[in-house]
Amino acid sequence: MKTIETMLQQDMQRMLLLQAVQALQLPDCFIAAGFVRNLVWDHLHGYTPTSLNDVDVIYYDKQQQLVPEELERKLAGTLPDVNWQVKNQAVMHSRNQDTAYQNSTDAMRYWPEKETAVGARLNSNKQLELAAPFGVRSLLEGKLTHNPLRSKAVFEQRLASKQWLKKWPKLEVIS
Repeated sequence: MKTIETMLQQDMQRMLLLQAVQALQLPDCFIAAGFVRNLVWDHLHGYTPTSLNDVDVIYYDKQQQLVPEELERKLAGTLPDVNWQVKNQAVMHSRNQDTAYQNSTDAMRYWPEKETAVGARLNSNKQLELAAPFGVRSLLEGKLTHNPLRSKAVFEQRLASKQWLKKWPKLEVIS
């Protein structure tokens, strides 16, 4: 079984995206959600990596000095064909009615599916780093697990609306 790092390194498009984000040098920053999750699921199904609907960039700026929309514009200036979605995790707890998140990895602990809570970045030495508050084992095993910190209804709604089981039928839902 390939590691997630190897899968990422072999995907030229994802490496370009990681390089574009790394160039901004955002604090505690990762590309997360479907960026890693879908790549692993594609690998498990023997698919060529599917295209990304959007690219979720998360960072943690407690002082709120950076404006997500400006960061999206900068990234679009580098890679204009990408639907960039940039979110400061230092403020997302308010929208989600959670206690304040301590950092980006802590924020991912609240995402509806455990396997979505995996992020990747290039560090200052251009080496891949992963953040995965629940680990990566279940992701690599093709599981899709409800996070009990979120409502089961949200999990089920996402499962239906995103049609994950239709796209990746070998997934095993753990609820």
